[in-house]
Amino acid sequence: MTASFRPRIFSGIQPSGGLTLGNYLGALKRFAALQGGEAETVYCIVDLHAITVWQDPEGLRQRIREAAAAFMAAGVDPEQSVLFNQSQVSAHAEMAWLFNTVARVGWMYRMTQFKDKAGKNAENVSLGLLAYPALMAADILTYQATAVPVGEDQKQHLELTRDIAAKFNHDYGVNHFPITEPLIEGVATRVMSLRDGSKKMSKSDPSDASRINLTDDADTIAQKIRKARTDADPLPGQVDGLKDRPEARNLVNIFAALTDETPDAVLARFEGQGFGAFKPALAEVAVEAMAPITRRMTEYLADPAQIDAILARGADRADAIATPILDRTKDIMGLLRRPRG
Repeated sequence: MTASFRPRIFSGIQPSGGLTLGNYLGALKRFAALQGGEAETVYCIVDLHAITVWQDPEGLRQRIREAAAAFMAAGVDPEQSVLFNQSQVSAHAEMAWLFNTVARVGWMYRMTQFKDKAGKNAENVSLGLLAYPALMAADILTYQATAVPVGEDQKQHLELTRDIAAKFNHDYGVNHFPITEPLIEGVATRVMSLRDGSKKMSKSDPSDASRINLTDDADTIAQKIRKARTDADPLPGQVDGLKDRPEARNLVNIFAALTDETPDAVLARFEGQGFGAFKPALAEVAVEAMAPITRRMTEYLADPAQIDAILARGADRADAIATPILDRTKDIMGLLRRPRG
């Protein structure tokens, strides 16, 4: 189904603040690596998603700039990729409404993240929290993206996007939207907590020791790794030996992702050694990788006007891609649109 579409990769990150090593390894590092290939890369700070729950306006503006700084500090080049914030391109919101007429209510209620976030208070959450998967589909399909790099926990949202695309194409007898493919790759697409290997690394964890923040300095990074929960057993020679050792597996995966190795290659080097040897080596690798990112983020954030200008240029480029696709969608649906130009 995607053969007739220009190869294009889309992904986005919410400006929720407190970006972590998990965001870097699971998303930002991969975003940078995907640049310059056959596919055009379009990256978005999804601020409209952020406001499904109340946000302090000034704090949100700062977090949007912080997310943009993180993208660029991690290697996303706004000349090579389209980098912008969602709310500056109105096609996202327009397409989301069109998709609200395509998606089914039952699809939304089945979304795991809605059930987790709404809990027992589902009647009192915003309508946006229920409907935001349609906006997520619009983010992707407004650019006719053929692929999306996703973590395991986002696969359900991409499946909904595929369902919306397939239903639209079927209902109108067209091949207008691609059936977007997931890009799930790498050894640390889901980085776990340093305190509990069964939980995802998250900024919302009450313990700051559970995560490495992109703003942590070298000493803090090293200290958190030294204190990371492990077990007393030596490291095995192969990944199979970590099957029932989630904390050990997480640290090995982090090491492998930071050095672009396989976990088996890392284990071959440390086989038979304990964490007294492994943790200092991991700390050194992590500091070497993360310290430049922290420094570049600080430099970008010192000049918010520059960040705003970069995002505005990116929004112009995004709009140039999105507007013709949105207009064609309206034509297919029989809507009368105002001629442009």
